[in-house]
Amino acid sequence: MDSIVQKRIGVLTSGGDAQGMNAAVRAVVRTALHFGAGIYAVYEGYQGMVEGGDRIRPLSWDDVGSILHRGGTVIGTARSAEFRERTGRLRAARNLIQHGIDRLVIIGGDGSLTGADIFRREWPELVADLLKNGEIDGATAQRHPALMIAGLVGSIDNDMVGTDMTIGADSALLRIIEAIDAITSTAASHQRSFVVEVMGRHCGYLALMSAIAGGTDYVLIPENPPPDGWEAQMCELLRNGRAAGRRDSIVVVAEGAIDREGNPISADHVRQVLEERLGEDTRVTILGHVQRGGTPSAFDRWMSTLLGYAAVEEMLVATPESEPQMIGIRYNRIHRAPLMQCVQQTRSVAEKITAQDYDGAMALRGSSFTEMFQMFKRMAEAMPSVASPARPRRLAIIHAGGLAPGMNPAVRAAVRLGLDRGHTMLGVRGGFQGLIDAKIEELTWGGVEGWTALGGAELGTNRQIPTLEQFYSVGRALETQQIDGLLIVGGWAAYKAIYELYRERERYPAFKIPMICLPATIDNNLPGSELSIGADTALNVIVEALDRIKQSATAARRCFVVETMGRFCGYLALMSGLAGGAERVYLHEEGITLKGLQADVESMVESFRGGRRLYLAICSERANPRYTVDFLSRLFEEESHGCFDVRQAILGHIQQGGNPSPFDRILATRLAARCIDFLTRELEQNSTESAFIGLFEGKVTIFPLKQMADMVDWTYRRPQEQWWLALRPMVQALAQQPDEPEDSGKPADSV
Repeated sequence: MDSIVQKRIGVLTSGGDAQGMNAAVRAVVRTALHFGAGIYAVYEGYQGMVEGGDRIRPLSWDDVGSILHRGGTVIGTARSAEFRERTGRLRAARNLIQHGIDRLVIIGGDGSLTGADIFRREWPELVADLLKNGEIDGATAQRHPALMIAGLVGSIDNDMVGTDMTIGADSALLRIIEAIDAITSTAASHQRSFVVEVMGRHCGYLALMSAIAGGTDYVLIPENPPPDGWEAQMCELLRNGRAAGRRDSIVVVAEGAIDREGNPISADHVRQVLEERLGEDTRVTILGHVQRGGTPSAFDRWMSTLLGYAAVEEMLVATPESEPQMIGIRYNRIHRAPLMQCVQQTRSVAEKITAQDYDGAMALRGSSFTEMFQMFKRMAEAMPSVASPARPRRLAIIHAGGLAPGMNPAVRAAVRLGLDRGHTMLGVRGGFQGLIDAKIEELTWGGVEGWTALGGAELGTNRQIPTLEQFYSVGRALETQQIDGLLIVGGWAAYKAIYELYRERERYPAFKIPMICLPATIDNNLPGSELSIGADTALNVIVEALDRIKQSATAARRCFVVETMGRFCGYLALMSGLAGGAERVYLHEEGITLKGLQADVESMVESFRGGRRLYLAICSERANPRYTVDFLSRLFEEESHGCFDVRQAILGHIQQGGNPSPFDRILATRLAARCIDFLTRELEQNSTESAFIGLFEGKVTIFPLKQMADMVDWTYRRPQEQWWLALRPMVQALAQQPDEPEDSGKPADSV
C-alpha cells in the first residue's frame, strides 16, 4: 500500500453496544499502526465527534491491550441529537480536520451507518463552509476534499442484510441459551411452562436460533407471523409433547413478534393463552439487556478482528471517488458490499413487515434464514405418533472418533425427524465395536428428550476403525439387525471407517446400503466441511482458559506457552490465537525451525525489556515432534536471562467437555436434518449411494463418498484445503508491534 504514512483514520462505536466491538476497535488500531497510518479514537460516538477536544485522541498499540475479553465498548457510545443537525455535523467536520482525519471506520447499526453516509455526502459543503468562515485555510481544505468511510455492523439482532453475522449476535445467542438451559431445568422439575422474550424488534434471528438451539416448543418472530388460529396450534403442539413424556414447555417470543394482521404478540399474552387453554402454571422471563452484556464469544472476537483488519485495508486504498463499503462476513470470509444498499435493504425488511408482505421479508433475510425457519417447524411438529409404513425402514446411528460437543443434538434431531418420516431409529452404543457386539437399541421420541443441551455422547464413542478381520462381523451385524441405512456421526475415524466400508462393498454385500457421515470433531479437520460440530464449543473453552491465564499473568512479567488439541490440524491453535490475542502461534502446517525460534526469542526478550508484561504463545499439539511445549518453555526460560519467567499450560480434554455452544447445536440439527433427508431419498429410490455432508461455502453440501480420497491428506489427517490458513497474516500483523509513526498524535493541519 503506497503513500499511507500521512493518512489518518478515526474509529468510533455508535448506537447500542454489542459484544465484540472492542475486538474490532483493537484490530482497527493495531492494523493501522502496522501499516504506518495514524489512528484516532472518537470517544462517545458521534457526540464525541461534535464536542471534539479530548474526545478525539490518538491511540497507541498498548492502549488497546487487554480489551479483547471485555464486553461493551471501551471508547464509549452515545446517541447524539446534535449530530442529526447540520450545525452539529459542521462542528464534527471541523474537529476531525483539526486532527487531519478524513477516513472513518464506524462500528454501529443501520442508524449509525446512515448518519455516517449523510456526513460523507455533506463533507465537501461542510469543508467549503469552514473555509468560508475562516476556520480552516485553503491548503487544509485541499488536503481533505472528501470523507471516506467503512462500516462494521455492531448489532446483537443480526439484522443487517449483506453479512452472515453482525458483531455481538453470537454472544447474545450464547447468553440466551445459557438462560434457556437454566430455565429448562427448573421448568422440568415443576412440569411448568415458560415464555421467554428475547430482543429483536424487526428481526427474529435471536428468537429463531435460540428456539432451535434450546430445543423449545414454539417460536414467534416478526418476519413470519403464525397463521390464524395459532393459539390452538401452539397449544396442540405443547399438549402432544407433554403426552410423549416432555416435562417442560418453552415458547420463545421475539420482542417484535406480531400476528398476520400486524398486531403485537406479547409474552404476557402467550402466558395467558397457555394458562387458560392448557391449565398449566406458566411464567414469563424477559431477558432484556443481559443479552448485550458479558464477555464476547470466541466467534465474536475473531470475526470482529477480521472485520477491523479489513476495514483499515479498505480505508488505506479508498479514494474520494470510492463508494462506501460495509465490511461483513460471508462463509467465514470477508465480504464487502455497498454500504447504503445494505442499509436500505435492511430497512426494507421492516417496511415489508409493516406492509404485511411476509414472504418478501423472509426473502430479504436470505435462504439460510428461511431454511432454518422451516427446519424448526419440522422439528417442532415432528410427532412420535406418525403411522408407520408396512415395513418401516431401520436407520442406525453410530458414533466414531473422539468426543465432540454437539453429538447429542445431532442424534436428537436425527431421531425425531426419522420417526416423523416413519422410520425405526436405532442407536448403536460404543461405536463400531458396539455394532459388532449387538449393543443396539431402538430410540424413541421421548428417549432423546433433553439431549439438545447435553455435552458428551449418550451413545458413547471410540476411535476404533473396523479392521479387515472385522469386516465380516460388521456386515453380519448389519444383516442381523436388518439395518437399511447408516448415519455415522464423528471425526476422522468415522470418515476413515465409512470409506473403508465403501471400498469393500463388492466383497461384503451387506455394506451396500445408504450411508452418510456427519462431521463432529473439535479438530475441525474433515473434508467437505469448513466447520465441524464441536469446534466452536472447543474454541470457546480455549478462549475462556486463555482469559484466565492472561489474568493470572498480570501480576508478573511472564510468558505463557499454551498447547491446544487438533493433532496435525492447527485450526484451534490459530483461531484461539486470533480470538485470544496471542503474540505467536505455532502450527504443524507451517512447521517450527530453530532459526524461527531464535528470532522469536530475540523479539520476546526485546519486548519484555521494553515494558511488556505478558507474552502468549499458542502451540498446536503436534506442531513439531521435537520442539514440544515443554522444550519451548525451557528454551524461552533459559534465554530470558531473568527478564521474565515462563509457564506452560496444556489444556487437554477440557476442550472436549462442556455443553455444546448454540452454533454447534444449530449446525448439528441442520446437518442431521439433511442426513435424514438423504437416507430417506436414497431408500425410496432403492439406491445404495453413500456420502459425507458438511457446511461448505455457507451451504449444506452433500459429497459422494468416492470424492473423499481426493479431498484429504491421509498422512496428516486433514483436508487438502483449509480456509482458515489464509488468516495467518492477520495474526502476525496484530501481534507484532511496529515503531510508532514519528508524527503520531500531532495535529497535521492548520485550523
